[in-house]
Amino acid sequence: MKESLCRINFRSTAIMSQFRTSNTIEHKSFKMLTSIAYRNFAQRARPTFSSASRAFHESQKRPQADAAAAVETPTETEKEDAGLAGRFVVTAEVTVSKIFPAGFGWQSSSIVAEESFGFSPDTMSFALTTGLGDAIGVFLGHSTYFALKKAVTSDDSINMTREAQTGTLLASAAFCSGTAWQPLVDALQGANLSFSTVFAGTWVGCGTAFYLGLRGARTILSGFLEHVQEPTYENSKTDTSLSVAIGGATGFFVGTDAAYLPDQNFLIDIVGISDGTPDLTGCAIAGTSTGMGFVAAQTPMNLIFPTGKSWND
Repeated sequence: MKESLCRINFRSTAIMSQFRTSNTIEHKSFKMLTSIAYRNFAQRARPTFSSASRAFHESQKRPQADAAAAVETPTETEKEDAGLAGRFVVTAEVTVSKIFPAGFGWQSSSIVAEESFGFSPDTMSFALTTGLGDAIGVFLGHSTYFALKKAVTSDDSINMTREAQTGTLLASAAFCSGTAWQPLVDALQGANLSFSTVFAGTWVGCGTAFYLGLRGARTILSGFLEHVQEPTYENSKTDTSLSVAIGGATGFFVGTDAAYLPDQNFLIDIVGISDGTPDLTGCAIAGTSTGMGFVAAQTPMNLIFPTGKSWND
């Protein structure tokens, strides 16, 4: 009896042990299959997710890069606006530093020529003296302006040797137009022409004199002044546009003569210099008239000329 019970117990234990072993194997097999299936899924899913993630980030970054490029790269309109503003800045600088001093210098030297030297306005001595005063005004005005600008702004790019040579070039041309002004006005007024014709004739005549003086000065000065460019076809075009504006300054200067056809002089109430005007005031008015004429002539060219085609680009 005991032996039978032992056999039954041993058999039960064996069965249970076999069952546990079977369960353990099945469990391990299930875990292994599950692990393999998960790895296969992960390997298939990872590239898809990575690609999707990369595509998402690229789609997020690309508009930002495009927007940055749009901000940093100016459009053609913005370039034109910046160039236009720059032209007017240069025009203002030239008016203050050279054109006003030119008119002031011419009028001052005319006073010296008449009152100190006794030169009559219809003599060549008077014309040469006023031309010299015009040139001195341009040179001193240009050099002083840039010396002050360098001192105030500490701008190391301002080379005073270069500016002195540029001032010499422009003063040489101003001497020619300044010398031509009185004889030319006398000739036009002596022909009993209208004020407008004298105005226009002086504009063309003195503008031409400035251009010829500028080209001649380039030819001579470029041989020993390193910052003066020799005459070329390219600078002939910019010299021409500058000379047109200078002609406008000399034309407006005709308006200071309050004695000639005052009823036709459309500038007399603005820049007319009568006999009773104090000398210093007259010099300031003369400088104002040339400045007005220069700006009036240059403004349309600032607006019309293509970028890179004007002398003040």
